[in-house]
Amino acid sequence: MNRAAISPSPARGPIDHEVRDRIVAAATEHFRLYGYEKTTVSDLAKAIGFSKAYIYKFFDSKQAIGELICAKCLHEIETDVRTAMDAVDRPPEKLRRMFKAIVESSLRLFFENRKLHDIAVSAATERWDAVCAFDGRIQAMLLNTLRQGRETEEFERKTPLDEMATAVFLVMHPYFNPALLQFTYDYAEDAPTHLSSLVLRSLSP
Repeated sequence: MNRAAISPSPARGPIDHEVRDRIVAAATEHFRLYGYEKTTVSDLAKAIGFSKAYIYKFFDSKQAIGELICAKCLHEIETDVRTAMDAVDRPPEKLRRMFKAIVESSLRLFFENRKLHDIAVSAATERWDAVCAFDGRIQAMLLNTLRQGRETEEFERKTPLDEMATAVFLVMHPYFNPALLQFTYDYAEDAPTHLSSLVLRSLSP
């Protein structure tokens, strides 16, 4: 699948930024009302009062607009996770906070508005660039926390660090990936506590 470019051409000035922001704001509201999959660029053009050709001057496709909306949502989740982890010092507690924050923040963003959830599911299913970048940053946060745990001798050192980080990420993934979360929703309230406890036991030296 061809990747959609989030920014197909360099912005030329404040007016360009203003128009792009207006398109994104209107698209977000339109997607919330009617759903991402059912909306076309023509629909957005009518809702905003622009021609379809004018929208294409700023975005290559509907997906390019969706990418930007998705990136903003994922940034909110990442901020919640970092805030939760920064509130504690010990690596095991950071890991617990990470599990809890990423699930709670994902549930809040992806399920408060079911129509906006459509964008998240498309992004996750089709592996949009925004999702891949987010997953990479979450894995980097995991890797750093696990490394800290080894330095403080609270985590075992036999398993290769990258292998350990990947395994923990895969345990967490079904509970924050929107395409999977709809199937694990019934367990989402208790999952962060049970799974983080299981992971931490496996990490004990």
